[in-house]
Amino acid sequence: MHNWGLFMDELSDFEEMYLKRMFEIHSEQPSAIVKTSMLAESMGVSDASTTEMIQRLAGRDLVTYIPYKGSRLTTEGFAIAGKIKRRQLLLELLLTDVIGFEGDVNSIACEMEHAVNDELEASIDRLLGYPEHNNFGEKVPQISRHFESNLTSPLLPISNMPEGTSGLVELIALSGHDIKTLENQQISIGVRITKTPTSTNVSGCPFLFSEDLEKRILVRLED
Repeated sequence: MHNWGLFMDELSDFEEMYLKRMFEIHSEQPSAIVKTSMLAESMGVSDASTTEMIQRLAGRDLVTYIPYKGSRLTTEGFAIAGKIKRRQLLLELLLTDVIGFEGDVNSIACEMEHAVNDELEASIDRLLGYPEHNNFGEKVPQISRHFESNLTSPLLPISNMPEGTSGLVELIALSGHDIKTLENQQISIGVRITKTPTSTNVSGCPFLFSEDLEKRILVRLED
């Protein structure tokens, strides 16, 4: 089994950006050869610089270079690029749905993705409830994804709580004013949330959560 994380430690941020951009193009056109001019334009660099980078990545068996035509990711390159893209999308969901960040989410996530290792990636993935899509419907790549189904007390948003489970509120990703409003409705850290087939209950009483609120309240599931 390949340890893509260790391999990725040897890649520069710019090399990772090239692989991720090629992955995005491949996702739109899986069988297509990525033209050097198209890749250069999307990266904002010259054709010559892009050709040099492609040849460097080809030397590491991450890209197949076809002179005068373009390139495509190898199987190994596709797997690594998929991990980079997944980290970006997971970070975007973390920033928007958990932290409530309202700035340039895409730009910040692209900066942060290079610092994420396998352990942190898995923790964010688990925290978000193993999302399959981002908020715009874009699929979160699941290459080499590891689901920790044996966890006794995972931390999940209310929206991802399985039916028939209960847990205690551990994190509310809202502003202080909004948290006060929730407290007035008896929803605060330590309160028990129960998910049934027909309702979501707070301390045993049914409560109608908005879709956004269900993502912002994180519950530690009980055994």
